[in-house]
Amino acid sequence: MQAKDSGILIIRNVRQAVNDNQHKTYDLYCASGVVTAIYEKEPTDDAWPPRIFKEHLESLLYTQIDLKGKGIILPSTFQEALEVTTKAKADFGKHIDDVYARGRRLVVESLECGVTVMRAHVEVDRTVQLRCLDVALRLKEEFHACCDIQISVFAQDPLFEDTDAEEPGSNYRLLEDAAGTSGVSVVGSAPYVESKLVQSQENISLILRLAARKQLHADFHLDYNVDASSPPLIYDLLDLMRSLRWTQQSPKDEPRMVTIGHGTRYTLFNGAEWNQLKECIGDLPVALVALPQSDMYMMGKGGGDRAVLPPRATLPVPFVASRGIRVALSVNNVDNAFTPQGSVDPLGLCPLGVTVYQDASETACTTLLKSVSTEAKYAIGLRQPAASKSLSISQGDPADFVILHENSSVRSAVLNPCYTRTTIRAGRVVAYRRAERWSAIADPTKGRPLYRRLLVFMDEMSLWCAGFVLVVAYVVWAARQELHPAGTK
Repeated sequence: MQAKDSGILIIRNVRQAVNDNQHKTYDLYCASGVVTAIYEKEPTDDAWPPRIFKEHLESLLYTQIDLKGKGIILPSTFQEALEVTTKAKADFGKHIDDVYARGRRLVVESLECGVTVMRAHVEVDRTVQLRCLDVALRLKEEFHACCDIQISVFAQDPLFEDTDAEEPGSNYRLLEDAAGTSGVSVVGSAPYVESKLVQSQENISLILRLAARKQLHADFHLDYNVDASSPPLIYDLLDLMRSLRWTQQSPKDEPRMVTIGHGTRYTLFNGAEWNQLKECIGDLPVALVALPQSDMYMMGKGGGDRAVLPPRATLPVPFVASRGIRVALSVNNVDNAFTPQGSVDPLGLCPLGVTVYQDASETACTTLLKSVSTEAKYAIGLRQPAASKSLSISQGDPADFVILHENSSVRSAVLNPCYTRTTIRAGRVVAYRRAERWSAIADPTKGRPLYRRLLVFMDEMSLWCAGFVLVVAYVVWAARQELHPAGTK
């Protein structure tokens, strides 16, 4: 897939995602993949919709996008877009082209939503071997000009083959091999699938030590329950990170991140327990990731007659952020047995979050927007300049963002994210999507496809023709009446 190359990109009359003055508009100039200049503008009320056009300028391809003061620009988001369901794994070897096609579709749809960085969990085990990894590496290469696909080799199945096993089995050996593959950035597991607590704890140790040895990020689907009697394993993880001197072993300019997905057990924490968790995390590079579409669907599977609704069972993102804990919001399964509903769009989680967390305040809206953009990047280990930690775009930032053409504020982007978007990576337009609208009450013909307009025209012409035939018939009848009055022959 080729990006639309550009030497210079100019985005005119765009609003930034800041709450201090959402009526200001700006011109952004981008070159060599970074924002080179930002100029404040007066809002305009010119024609809608925005225009995108190109022209050559000094032998460079020059791209200009004029938003007419009606669009909002956000940092790019990320998406975990390639997680495989256990149910389909047995047939992967027979249908590897289908696996590739599904992965490609998810990447393309994510790009169109505004995603330029995504973490792809690819399962490695005795059933699928390294087939999923091969597909992920192929997609990573194909889309390298348009987005960054961060590959996480992931053990969804147990590392220990039975309850009595003291040593990991073949799943771990395969994972070791996969973790050493060029192009892999992350190694992870789901410790909750092990048969007993001590094996879950050893699972964490094996993965964390493997990540340290291979200089990779680590990703755990951890504490995925709402059982008050189940001890939170996050404390075992944090203790081990300190004993391994995790921060000191990481490169200074790019510390290795430990990402914790789900964490539904923490929804049972009270305020004191959240404070304790914050203190235990301290300065360790750890981030939580709420996965509400999956969490709420899977954690509501308890018994009973369902007269009493199950708990929400997903991390309360605005609350967690208010406690100073780094937290992101993400989609992790798409159209599989774990999450049959929803789309790949991370921004689609924002209105869901407003409902789940029952908070539509400006602070909550800003937190939700950060959780699918800047905080999401942090959670997967992408370090950003200090100035880029906010939602606003600054001079010198990477020119990676998504334009929401029909949203003009943080609040509108969170409460009702628009469909029409343009995705920009490294100063190049890499994807866009547009919505075609038509309403009979507004205009019965304008906006319709050409063939529909022709049908309308033909319908109208047929009525005229029918009327003309009736008139002619009447004239003929009247003439005959004059020539042959009633009663004459």
